[in-house]
Amino acid sequence: MRYLLLFFLICFIWCSPQDEEFVKSTGEKNAPPIPEPQIPFNPERYVCYKTDMVIKIDGKMNEPIWQQAEWTKDFVDIEGELKPKPRFRTRAKMLWDDQYFYVFADMEEPDVWATLKKRDSIIFYDNDFEVFIDPNGDTHRYYELEINAFSTEWDLFLDKPYRDDCRAIFYWDIGGMKSKVHVNGTINRPADKDKGWTLEIALPWPVLKECADKDAPPKSGDQWRVNFSRVEWQVEVKNNKYEKVINPETGKPFPEDNWVWSPQGVLNMHYPEMWGFVQFSDKIAGTGMDEFEYKEEEDVKWALRQLYYRERSYYNRTGKFTDKIAELGLSNMKLNGYNWPPKIEYTTSLFEAILQSVDGKEKWHISNDGRVWHSEPVDSK
Repeated sequence: MRYLLLFFLICFIWCSPQDEEFVKSTGEKNAPPIPEPQIPFNPERYVCYKTDMVIKIDGKMNEPIWQQAEWTKDFVDIEGELKPKPRFRTRAKMLWDDQYFYVFADMEEPDVWATLKKRDSIIFYDNDFEVFIDPNGDTHRYYELEINAFSTEWDLFLDKPYRDDCRAIFYWDIGGMKSKVHVNGTINRPADKDKGWTLEIALPWPVLKECADKDAPPKSGDQWRVNFSRVEWQVEVKNNKYEKVINPETGKPFPEDNWVWSPQGVLNMHYPEMWGFVQFSDKIAGTGMDEFEYKEEEDVKWALRQLYYRERSYYNRTGKFTDKIAELGLSNMKLNGYNWPPKIEYTTSLFEAILQSVDGKEKWHISNDGRVWHSEPVDSK
């Protein structure tokens, strides 16, 4: 019982105000609607090349192969252009080989500080860097990793987003993972100004493969959904140490900033459908270039995702789902090559939408808990 109570306490602490509303609203009539991303669907894209060099995980990017890897775009606010640009620069690089998926992060920071040293602490209470990986792109069964400037790690596995009644496994570990921070300055020393901190991570394929349902290491051309987030608190110096700035109106620290690679359009990292696309290439970094290939199926998934948002909000408002597309405000949607609207099957507490291509060769599904998947229609002969 003690551990069960601890689990629910952590779930409560972790959820953002919006996540908390999702937990409260499940199954309640006249509950708040499900927030929809307030930016166009256009996730960032990155081609990840291979390394033929052994990479020493020391946080310093000393290997020449790292110089051949492209930087991501500079991170932006989690809500995108709806909010001001970040105060400090953040960017990342990626590489891979047959053993690991590598991530390198560079964070500008004039005051490097951290407090948490125990593994699996709630690391975003400090400034941190976070990695999110959904191998299948179905928004279910994904990985999260958070690391602070002390190199303290918190890795967890989520079977689905919090909005969909998540069952997060907080004490699950990425076995064999390597990570290391390098501070370009001095940590927890207010007397000087730092340049920032860098982080190097090696994530082993055998762990990532557990929920990939595809090759891991990936095949050339495979695409995974990935995002990075940086949590940044406002701090000040008191008694010669860093402390979070307190909002005098609430008596609590000001909310943290969330800066990300691929913006979410909503104040919530747990919208995996908005994460970036990482396309793996078997070319060695620096020896050639591959074009990123956007797959039209992503437009199909996004159309179904909009239906999911509306169904969930309709349920929160009325206490039931519907098969009437007009009641969801999506009658005029058009999707090349597919018969819109989809067929919607529902019960008191469940729904499934099925969208079939005009030629009958493709069929896509989405369920009330947000999982999206593909199936081949049964031959009618």
